[in-house]
Amino acid sequence: MADKSGPSRRLDKVVLNATGGQNGGQSASASSGDTRFTPPVAPESTEVESLEGWGFADTRFVVQPDGSTVLTGTRYNISNVALPDLMPWFAAKLASPLSYENRNEPHYPPQIPEAKKNEQLVAALREFLEDEQLTDDPKERLRRGHGHTGGEIWAIRYTKLDRVPDLVVFPRSHEEVVRLVEVAMKHGACVIPFGGGTNVTEALRIPLSEARLVIAVDMRQMNRILWIDPVNRMACIEAGATGRHLMSELAKFGLTMGHEPDSLEFSTLGGWIATNASGMKKNRYGNIEDLVLDMQVVTAQGIVERPRQAPRESVGVNPRQYMFGSEGNFGIITTAVVKLFPVPEVQRYGSVLFPDLKTGLSFLYELQKSGAVPASVRVMDNTQFHFGQALKPAKHGLAAKLKSEVEKMVVTKLKGYDPYKLAVATVVFEGSREEVAFQEKTLYRIAAEHGGMKGGGANGERGYQLTFGIAYIRDLTFEHWAIAESFETSVPWSLAMELYERVQRRVEKEHAAMKLPGKVFFTGRLTQVYQTGVVIYFYLGFYAKGVKDPVGAYAALEHAAREEILAAGGSLSHHHGIGKIRRDFLPEVYSEGALALNRKVKAAIDPDNVFGASNSGINGPIALTPDEEAH
Repeated sequence: MADKSGPSRRLDKVVLNATGGQNGGQSASASSGDTRFTPPVAPESTEVESLEGWGFADTRFVVQPDGSTVLTGTRYNISNVALPDLMPWFAAKLASPLSYENRNEPHYPPQIPEAKKNEQLVAALREFLEDEQLTDDPKERLRRGHGHTGGEIWAIRYTKLDRVPDLVVFPRSHEEVVRLVEVAMKHGACVIPFGGGTNVTEALRIPLSEARLVIAVDMRQMNRILWIDPVNRMACIEAGATGRHLMSELAKFGLTMGHEPDSLEFSTLGGWIATNASGMKKNRYGNIEDLVLDMQVVTAQGIVERPRQAPRESVGVNPRQYMFGSEGNFGIITTAVVKLFPVPEVQRYGSVLFPDLKTGLSFLYELQKSGAVPASVRVMDNTQFHFGQALKPAKHGLAAKLKSEVEKMVVTKLKGYDPYKLAVATVVFEGSREEVAFQEKTLYRIAAEHGGMKGGGANGERGYQLTFGIAYIRDLTFEHWAIAESFETSVPWSLAMELYERVQRRVEKEHAAMKLPGKVFFTGRLTQVYQTGVVIYFYLGFYAKGVKDPVGAYAALEHAAREEILAAGGSLSHHHGIGKIRRDFLPEVYSEGALALNRKVKAAIDPDNVFGASNSGINGPIALTPDEEAH
């Protein structure tokens, strides 16, 4: 075998020492010196993502002639099984005729704007990029011109987008990004970074007033783990790495980053930083700002980087702080140094039924005070509970049907729960055996004190994993004349229940005032917990057949909900960000002095607006469609 040199030579020894491998369970030793190693490059992914909707191209919900629904493919725990209750449940909830026959056929692709041309710019890029690293293919340009708001997906399926990037570039290294930005500056082009394209804030939409050639910089070919330090539990990772790639590659060395947003499979490390993201297991691993130690950023003023990382520092104003939540306004994040954790010794799931959401909230509050908060604990309202039931396959066989009936009797008769009020918590425990045992004992004790009833680990696991499968449902509803989307907030404990109820009343009132068909779809869950409060994640929708402008109607409905959230003491966003969709609310959450400071920072570091995403109101009023007044 060829002799290894440098960091690679120490790979086996360092990993075994740091993770305790092959040492009979004894505590790991801390090696000295440079304990980093370069892992092997992972094979290139062959998985194909959809250009016209959420997720993988081989996965979508389809309604069958018999009225049942099937999630195609084999990727998820609800894939390729008939779900007889899903569409009837939606139809009843919306009081609208959703069915196999009542279809709203997509018309993808829409009319796509012609690309602006600049042969000199393209020639300059070809001096250091391969032919396959540039494209002006209309569908590829279209995909980099939008995220995943309901309005954007509706537009590419049923109407159009008025402005999309003119050129898509796929850099493969930090150095290529540096040269790309230099070329863009020289030739007067606009640059917009693209990660997974999963944002729900219209952050990728291009202002109509943007007359320059727009380059979308797709970062996903920059997905390597450059080094891992298992002793000091750090890794340097390129910003285009998706969550699914990070999880699988780090797990090979017994490590994890622990960051699991709902968009985990498709969103990227750079995107997490740029949106100031949070994950479902934030309770154990922290939010993205807790996980990132350093980063490398290409700006119009040069490269933001530092020679080393320390556990914590006081070194004046650190420019990297401006990149959290920057939404593409200041530069392109190319690499980040992140914290790592050992893959947990134990992972167990659980679930608990509560009489109602208010009781579930009280349980969460007491659990947070106990210091035994598990990696993930989410309490879903009654509508989401029934939604989960509608996503179950048909019961087959006498034993299965009897078991289901007995479970219902225990819940409704013996425990006395009202089936139209009860709420359910899904739980993920992670850690050492001792940690998990303590968390389980404490959580179930507190749950019992609040009248809770154990629902079993299988239901907890199914509820957690459903998060990834149900993301495809939004696209299904479009094809049957409904429009829906999610939004979220964080709120102090003492205001949480009132906020939930006020938002529900407000959207019901607005839905009626707008004379929209059927009934409004509204549901929420309590997710990440903090010492000072909790996150509430909402879904909102309505039946849209016959509505002249479904996207505009939904925007007005969500705008009203956001008004109510702020009036009730909630935040403008917990983790989705601002983009362009919430820019009108910024004066309500920042003083004019704070907004002016951000605008002046932008003008100082990017005076020519090379990074022209124009998010968070950083460039003043903009319009995205011809009939929209700039705001």
